[in-house]
Amino acid sequence: MLVIQPRRHHRCADCDRAPLRHIVLESGAPLCLDCADMGHLVFLPRGDTALTRRARAGSSLSAVVVRFNRRRRRYERQGVFVEEPALAAAEAACLADAEARARRRARDARRRAAEDVRFTAALTAEILRLFPHCPAERARDIAEHTSVRGSGRVGRSAAGRALDEFAVTAAVRASVRHLDTEYDALLMARVPHHRARARVAAAIDAVLASWAADGSDEVASRVAEDQPPLT
Repeated sequence: MLVIQPRRHHRCADCDRAPLRHIVLESGAPLCLDCADMGHLVFLPRGDTALTRRARAGSSLSAVVVRFNRRRRRYERQGVFVEEPALAAAEAACLADAEARARRRARDARRRAAEDVRFTAALTAEILRLFPHCPAERARDIAEHTSVRGSGRVGRSAAGRALDEFAVTAAVRASVRHLDTEYDALLMARVPHHRARARVAAAIDAVLASWAADGSDEVASRVAEDQPPLT
């Protein structure tokens, strides 16, 4: 079951109510929750995974709520609709074992932090292997920036976590683009990003060539200019 938080005003195809905060599409026509027989459900916003999981498990009828993100061009989950008794039971269960779950979250956070430290160190070492003349502090900064968990940057991609040469070079190239060229100023001046990238490409190549050795500059030159920026 899917409920949509619309970005535009909609009118219920059955009862003519408008505007609707939530709609259910039936044969392409928008219905309000009451006409879709979901008016008795309560909304649980996203954010508490345990509460959501328990509430959905205890609810005989539930629906996922989504909203379209224009920037990312995709629907994203906003929460769920569940039956009120199921939500109350889930809240009680979560209160009962809140301390145990807090301890588990703390352990998981420590484990992830240790993993991140090890990965950042390995990524720094790989940057310095490919670009031995890159300042060590700059290599660490690039590794820390591109490997932030949940950032969606190159370092968190599957290729980045595998220390793929192409992905690592793309991360270094993006850092040089933003910090060592006029790229950001061009964007602020409303120059289209593809034109801005073309204008700074030679400057980026020069910096990467000065950092590279043993042909690593050839690797850098193979990085496509349509790679998305890391910020």
